[in-house]
Amino acid sequence: MEDTKKWCDFKLNSDGMVPVVVQDVETNQVLMVAYMNEEAYDHTLETGKMTYYSRSRNELWIKGDTSGHYQYVKSLTADCDMDTILAKVSQVGAACHTGSYSCFFNEIRKFD
Repeated sequence: MEDTKKWCDFKLNSDGMVPVVVQDVETNQVLMVAYMNEEAYDHTLETGKMTYYSRSRNELWIKGDTSGHYQYVKSLTADCDMDTILAKVSQVGAACHTGSYSCFFNEIRKFD
């Protein structure tokens, strides 16, 4: 088992955060994209519950604390540049604040 990456291993964006692509561990459906700061990353590792930093509210956000729609971490993987995290989760209920299972439902165009 590889050692857990430390926050200092990541290349942060201009806000000092890392984007997180969240995927259903069973279906591989992309559920949402959110951001983590160091505190959110550490809290996620400690609790096993996906924790983000809400840029709109400027506070830590434990997914599910308000809605009950928790995301339980199954794996965290960094991309090749160490600037994005892929989180595979077990999703309880809807991932999207609209009530949709995934935030990705606004089709733009399909290509053949």
